[in-house]
Amino acid sequence: MNAGVLADLPSINRSGAEGVGLYRTELQFLIRTNMPGREAQASLYSRVLDAAKEREVVFRTLDIGSDKILPYLKREDEPNPALGWRAIRVGLDRPKLFRMQVQALIRGAKGRPFSVMFPMVAEADEFRDARALVEGEVARMAALGHPRPESMKIGFMLETPALVYAADRLFQEADFVSVGGNDLLQFFFAADRQNERVRRRYDVLNFSFLRMLRGIVARCDAAGTPLSFCGEAAGRPLEAAVLAALGFRDLSMRPAAIGPVKRALLAVDLAELGAVMARAEAAGATSARAALRAWSESCGLPL
Repeated sequence: MNAGVLADLPSINRSGAEGVGLYRTELQFLIRTNMPGREAQASLYSRVLDAAKEREVVFRTLDIGSDKILPYLKREDEPNPALGWRAIRVGLDRPKLFRMQVQALIRGAKGRPFSVMFPMVAEADEFRDARALVEGEVARMAALGHPRPESMKIGFMLETPALVYAADRLFQEADFVSVGGNDLLQFFFAADRQNERVRRRYDVLNFSFLRMLRGIVARCDAAGTPLSFCGEAAGRPLEAAVLAALGFRDLSMRPAAIGPVKRALLAVDLAELGAVMARAEAAGATSARAALRAWSESCGLPL
């Protein structure tokens, strides 16, 4: 499930989620009138892990900028903020802020397994620099007497088409990859997902986009790197079934969507769904949506 505040965590039991695939750490920064200190952050992260019990929580480092503006930081006017100074770019350019959050995450883990991923990575060196900073802080905190995490996974969100074509080495270096479907879609189609005039032009079941996702699955399979999909599409039964047919085995979504998605995945023959998609693609369809809708309705499937 996706989460962003402590109040979300009770849903982990009610929804049947196997863990938190995306914890949006920036929400605690956005709801305050001043910067949360290291101890306040560490306390929250610790309580999140307490609530999750043995389940994995993947913390995404600060994803600010674009439409997420901290009221207590000076705002920079940018002609196109979605493509501007945001997410991991802010973290790497403001290393003190980044280090403070990493230190808080390490303290909050209290020696427990620790998973973190970086948002909006657009080139391999951004991931490497961010990973080096995290590993350096783990070593430094351990030298100061703080418990070293029992295990540590460091990954990145794949949200930019540029990263799809990065060298194989990047996929081998990451402990996991999470496709950030919302941003990847809007950048792929050059269509703002918040603009109703162009929103229809952005379809996760468009075959061009599906071909790119197949390529990502193949690259992660070849590298032996765990892969997940996080975004609105993962929470819709039809799209979730298509993602599963492409090879995604971990999906992260809002808690309320988990039940309907599980029901759909248990009911669908993925090989048959894949064959329907292949026929539609061979026939020249732009999107798999119409063919899959007709097939699922004829079969009485909950899609």
